[in-house]
Amino acid sequence: MTKRMILMLIIVGLVLGGIFGFKAFEGKMIKKYMASAGSPPQTVSTTKAEAQDWQAKLDAVGSVHAVNGAELSSELAGIVETINFESDSDVSAGTVLVHLRAEDDIAKLHSLEATAKLAEITFERDQKQLKAQAVSQAVVDADIANLANAAAQVAQQQAIVEKKTIRAPFAGHVGIREVNLGQYLNPGSPIVSLQQLNPIYIDFTLPEQALTQMQVGQKVTAKIDTDPDEAFEGQITAINSRIDEATRNIQVRATFKNADERLLPGMFANVALEVGAPQHYVTLPQTAITYNPYGNTVYLVDSSTADKPVAKQAFVTTGATRGDQIAVLTGVSEGDEVVTAGQLKLRNGSPLKINNELQPTNDPNPKPKDY
Repeated sequence: MTKRMILMLIIVGLVLGGIFGFKAFEGKMIKKYMASAGSPPQTVSTTKAEAQDWQAKLDAVGSVHAVNGAELSSELAGIVETINFESDSDVSAGTVLVHLRAEDDIAKLHSLEATAKLAEITFERDQKQLKAQAVSQAVVDADIANLANAAAQVAQQQAIVEKKTIRAPFAGHVGIREVNLGQYLNPGSPIVSLQQLNPIYIDFTLPEQALTQMQVGQKVTAKIDTDPDEAFEGQITAINSRIDEATRNIQVRATFKNADERLLPGMFANVALEVGAPQHYVTLPQTAITYNPYGNTVYLVDSSTADKPVAKQAFVTTGATRGDQIAVLTGVSEGDEVVTAGQLKLRNGSPLKINNELQPTNDPNPKPKDY
């Protein structure tokens, strides 16, 4: 082999070695680029897990009822002669509200009183004659019966006259009157609504399992839609003596002070009954929890790496909820930084870019917003 051939072989070897070396270097660079391009940082929002004391409550929907309430009407027919009240006003017990025309009834009463007086005179005269044996005992007995009958008719007619006057059976607040002067009323026709508003009842139902958690005198709070920011305080005053067989619920009655008369019969109320001692929980926004058939998980922010923070998946045990919040019993400790939005695109070790400009709601008592 000549020197020239050896030189050519050396040159060919160098060329091939350079080509293969460049290809290997190029492959490594491409793999490194693909690896970095395949796991770009994922933008998420995060929050710190907080520990809070939660008071256990039983929530229910209730209805407001007056302690005494009646739709007043007349037992008898008649013409409205006088109206002695104003709509939307307070009245005392026994206050005359309406007079029905009663001239004919009063005249009949006077006639019956005269008949009763004559029966009394006859009885007294015959009783004297009986002592003189001028009349028989049978005559006196008949006089006694006539006198009793006449007195009963007077009492009956007196009751009819009194029923032509409609009075307030109890102190309370009258609503809008539904009668006018000169109007003819049939028996049972409505006159006005009378409601005793202070104090006032709220009736609600709870499952039978709650029976051991409540007792008479226990504190109750209620909220109404007309004043959602105000919590009215009352107490349980009665628990029903039976459980509804259809629903397995028990009816409970709470009494509330209502001096300003903001609670009105027929209102809807959200009732809360505090039970047991407060419980200390680690809480998160409900959006932080990913629910899976194999277990509920969250993503923690692991900042122990030298580079950017990465996601670390953790299984959790969840408890009660309160508004937008949820109690986490295991898997998260107080102070842990937890992903609250964007976790659907994460896996263990995913690099993170944290942006907390927008946060999911985390309100224990959220309220609907009007747009």
